[in-house]
Amino acid sequence: MESRLSLLCFLLSLLLLNSCSNRNIKLTPSNYDLIFNELSQTWDEGMPLGNGVVGSLVWEKENHLRMSLDRVDLWDLRPSDSLSGPNYSFEWVYQQVMKKDYLPVQKKFDHPYDRLPAPSKIPGAGIEFSLEQIGKPQSVHLYLNNAVCEITWANNMKMQTFVHAVEPVGWFYIENADESFIPELVAPVYNDSQAGESDLGPVTGQDLRRLGYIQGDVVKEGNRIIYHQKGWGNFYYDVVVEWKKSGNTLTGVWSISSSLSEEKAVDKVREALSRGIQADYQSHMVYWDNFWKQSSVTIPDEVLAKQYANEMYKFGSVAREYSYPISLQAVWTADNGKLPPWKGDYHHDLNTQLSYWPCYTGNYLYEGLGYLNTLWEQREENRKYTREYFGENGLNVPGVCTLEGVPMAGWIQYSMSPTIAAWLSQHFYLHYKYSMDEDFLKKRAYPYLKEVATFLEEFTYLDEDGVRQLPLSSSPEIYDNSIDAWFHTMTNYDLSLIRFAFSAASELAGELSLTDESMHWKELYGQLPDYELDEQGGLTFAKGFPYNVSHRHFSNAMAIHPLGLIDWGNGEKDRQIIKATIDNFDEVGPDYWTGYSYSWFGNMKARAMDGEGAAKELRTFAEHFCLKNTFHANGDQTKSGKSKFTYRPFTLEGNFAFASGIQEMLLQSHTGIVRIFPAIPVSWDDVSFYNLRTYGAFLISAQKENGKISQVTVFSEKGGVLRMDYPFGDYPFTIEGTEESYELKDNIIELNTIPGQTVVFTSES
Repeated sequence: MESRLSLLCFLLSLLLLNSCSNRNIKLTPSNYDLIFNELSQTWDEGMPLGNGVVGSLVWEKENHLRMSLDRVDLWDLRPSDSLSGPNYSFEWVYQQVMKKDYLPVQKKFDHPYDRLPAPSKIPGAGIEFSLEQIGKPQSVHLYLNNAVCEITWANNMKMQTFVHAVEPVGWFYIENADESFIPELVAPVYNDSQAGESDLGPVTGQDLRRLGYIQGDVVKEGNRIIYHQKGWGNFYYDVVVEWKKSGNTLTGVWSISSSLSEEKAVDKVREALSRGIQADYQSHMVYWDNFWKQSSVTIPDEVLAKQYANEMYKFGSVAREYSYPISLQAVWTADNGKLPPWKGDYHHDLNTQLSYWPCYTGNYLYEGLGYLNTLWEQREENRKYTREYFGENGLNVPGVCTLEGVPMAGWIQYSMSPTIAAWLSQHFYLHYKYSMDEDFLKKRAYPYLKEVATFLEEFTYLDEDGVRQLPLSSSPEIYDNSIDAWFHTMTNYDLSLIRFAFSAASELAGELSLTDESMHWKELYGQLPDYELDEQGGLTFAKGFPYNVSHRHFSNAMAIHPLGLIDWGNGEKDRQIIKATIDNFDEVGPDYWTGYSYSWFGNMKARAMDGEGAAKELRTFAEHFCLKNTFHANGDQTKSGKSKFTYRPFTLEGNFAFASGIQEMLLQSHTGIVRIFPAIPVSWDDVSFYNLRTYGAFLISAQKENGKISQVTVFSEKGGVLRMDYPFGDYPFTIEGTEESYELKDNIIELNTIPGQTVVFTSES
């Protein structure tokens, strides 16, 4: 009897275990999941999983299901010899430009970036499962809600894999596992017995073997494999995968650790297995459930809706408060035996800035803090660069740099521009304006802006007319890295950034009651020249240099977007500049645009209140410049004339600028006035959003039904005056949630709010 009871208990426990296993990874599909009937055949079309620290791409390589593993701090940080010595100074560059002898500058600063393999981001490893016995899968499904990739086969075998949202581990769970379907760990080929290709530039990527590493050891011990790879200097990294088989199921965990972190991959794997997949999946879903609740949008254009959902999923996969910023490919480094495009570095001359645009209106401020925290922590390294290269006090940041903020040079008009930190400082400003966090204002936002403004004050000079100028100026990336890319009068790009820095410093100093400092920055602002305009009133590159060549970087229009110094809401003068500038972009055409150009242009047209135009540009991005997994590939993948660039180097900034463009269409507040659905196509009769964030720390939800805005809900996080453009047309409205009276003047509703208050405006139409 006891043996039967024991057997019954055993069978029940197995049934319960199996039931729990099936519930471990309970999935909720969305309308915008990525679903294919086969695995991708290239790494850059793999299914992306990540958590800002580690990442994975799921694809097929040579009849193997492959998970490409990556970690954010896998870097070759060897110094560049060219970034030192007596000629490592802006003054020397200036003298060479004045002498019209620029080749020595290119040899010192540009050639090493193009020709040397490091410093660079490097890949981790791959986990492979042979498909020889079981054949190709019939379905590959990325569940956005759950951040899980599920692969199924005709024989009922199923594999589910996810990167834990907050732990540096990845899980895989296989049901009905074939005996041959077990993991193998495949290391990148670093062996230096062959030199590798040396003629490939930074876009295509140089051969990994040029790094000169001794190939690391891969050691298998039962159901655990450990790969140890030594890099340059004292750097090393470890990859560990371990699995357990129970009946016809196989459960495994992997992790990567870097010598730059105290974490150890072997410990992280052991701890994960101790917790179990059920517990880890539950904590994984706590993050993702909260992430998707932070905000949402509902738009009728299915192409834009699917792209937006996938962009926000990717943002949730690569941005964390405690991680390094989003680099060119983040935690999805190239897995093709080469260095990643542009070495996977940090491009602060556009790429990192665009990557964080959607965190503000999108209500993902904490995810955005990884960017600001890193910039803050790297100030001393950046001060050193500022002193050594520019010979000035204050703070500037290299436009192209390593994980640790060390300059990498290459096209130094932009990678070592004097106004890089001014653009970066806007993100400190935006975090404050969207959060109204007074502690952040006092301890981070204003101190950072003050150092940036201090440098710009020292580096600029007053000409004989009392106008503040730069010794040399540039406009990314006009005239590439030639001597002609140095302008002898200030470009609109540099001017707009210096204007922003002085203006924002003055504003924030004023909010801190630092009256003298506020007046000082305001005085410097008043010394700056006017913007240069062409005959039609559009923004030029610089005096005498109209926008007459197609270019990917709208650097001349920075004052319009993202800086908002020239704005539609300022009146007719600004509107004419905006219209003329946009018309010029349209007329010159997109021959040399990339995907991010269309995303940026969509944002710009939204700021011009052109909903049809914004939607058109963003749709072009989604349909022509993205791979099937929605990764931005820079070139026109359809080869349909949207650009003469038809290459496919993957970078993320275009993806996240797209998401920002959708947000700009739905809600704007950068002028201090909240505008509901300011730039949507007239055909969008039914559209809504939930919990988008505005200046002043207001969370806004709104619905438009049957062509009319029906309701607007405002949650006031910090209190203060809400100023909102009247959204209900000719119809009156009711207001609930406040006893305060409101004022309606010049079509602007003004209402005093208190912290934590919810106010609902309902149309009476």
